[in-house]
Amino acid sequence: MDEIIDRGRRYVLRGGVAMAAVGLTGGRAAADWAPSLRYPDPAIAILEPAFAPYRIFNSSVERLATGFDWMEGPVWFGDGRYLLVSDIPNDRMIRWDEVTGTASEFRRPSGWSNGNIRDLEGRLVTCEGGMRRVTRTEHDGSVTVLADTYEGKRLNSPNDLAVDGEGAIWFTDPPFQISNFYEGEKAEPEIDFHGVYRISPEGTLELVLDDLKGPNGIVFSPDRQVIYIVEGRAAPDRLVWAYDVGADGTLANKRRHVVATEHGALDGMACDVDGNLWCGWGSTGAPEADPEVLDGVRIFDPSGRAIGHIHLPERCANLCFGGRHGNRLFMAASHSLYAVYVNTQGANLP
Repeated sequence: MDEIIDRGRRYVLRGGVAMAAVGLTGGRAAADWAPSLRYPDPAIAILEPAFAPYRIFNSSVERLATGFDWMEGPVWFGDGRYLLVSDIPNDRMIRWDEVTGTASEFRRPSGWSNGNIRDLEGRLVTCEGGMRRVTRTEHDGSVTVLADTYEGKRLNSPNDLAVDGEGAIWFTDPPFQISNFYEGEKAEPEIDFHGVYRISPEGTLELVLDDLKGPNGIVFSPDRQVIYIVEGRAAPDRLVWAYDVGADGTLANKRRHVVATEHGALDGMACDVDGNLWCGWGSTGAPEADPEVLDGVRIFDPSGRAIGHIHLPERCANLCFGGRHGNRLFMAASHSLYAVYVNTQGANLP
């Protein structure tokens, strides 16, 4: 598919409220929330003393933009001072500009894009979950398909990505976006497992794992010697697994790193320079779950212990670090984009 970038239909979102005639299609403007005027922000909860140094006393959670349907896959472009994020049901990518504080359509259609990342050369790599493929946007704007089949069968719906130190692209492939017509095109899976794959720097697609139910978020430790993968359909509790990564890309020493108890649900993750995992968090949808308590970002130290929580009025699907110093946490929630400055920096930023 040739690249399509639509900047003609532009809308402005200031102070978290969508302005008149913004041109949203199917969007919901979540205008009933306001940032706290108190310092420290009560939305940033310290669960263990170890989290206290990461909270900046006078930094508040901000809502940068709203009026979307399901935000996912934020990725920071520091060289352009903008953030790209997927609005999956509306089949588009949104660009939020740090200089002007405005949001606009970057690409539509986007293949019902989900996760996004930059490779070691700074190029955009995207999980086009609805198109069932992984693509790379070249520096000249053209689009290259990196993977769309495995052993002659179409992938399920690529979800999230990570890049290792050699430049290989790792991605998860659950069937989430082919299960309905809301986030893609409904279809029967051609592959009878939910895979985790690695695209080598030479372009070879390799199956890494086939034993997880609904693999979702994926991220490397700061030294890229450990990889963390969310098992999004694990029962009774959803999990983050940790694996040691070999020089040849093989995985070993599988171990449970995080168990999402009390009906918590994990999605995307980001890792900071100290090895803490910042996890998109919400509820499983169970009737007894309390979304108001769960929705937001849950932070885990390198041992897998929960140390902090950032409460949001919406479920957070995915997040990334960005900003000039890599210390601004961008959070893609259900209908909105949020941010907060924290006292750490993202690991392995481009």
